[in-house]
Amino acid sequence: MIWTLTVKLVRGLYATAPWAGSIALDSTSTLEDLHYAIQQAVDFDDDHLYEFFIARTDRSRDRTRFDDEDDALFTRTIESLFPLPKDRRLYYLFDYGDSWVFQITRARNHPFEADPGVEYPRLVSEKGAKPDQYPESDF
Repeated sequence: MIWTLTVKLVRGLYATAPWAGSIALDSTSTLEDLHYAIQQAVDFDDDHLYEFFIARTDRSRDRTRFDDEDDALFTRTIESLFPLPKDRRLYYLFDYGDSWVFQITRARNHPFEADPGVEYPRLVSEKGAKPDQYPESDF
């Protein structure tokens, strides 16, 4: 089944404007697959470490992490994470130095069968200005 996830920029070193996008992907996609879908949606270079975590807020210390140290990025599926525990949200942290943080929610759209000839994952809509991973500097 194809699910629609909403990915919203929370913060980042060079974040200057709000951005959010809706990504359609197979519910059996792994967190690594979601990472690549987000990277493509915001046009970032995939050149830094990343993790996903479940927490009350993006700054909560009490969090459940999914990273490459326990292979969860490669084995945990999107459908295995939802529904999230009460008062918890899913976050994606990319680049520990620039701290790009995105909140991920499952859209209310009903899951649907993949359309023949359509490639997933795919960005189906977006609002706001895409963040600039490496803005030009005056130096």
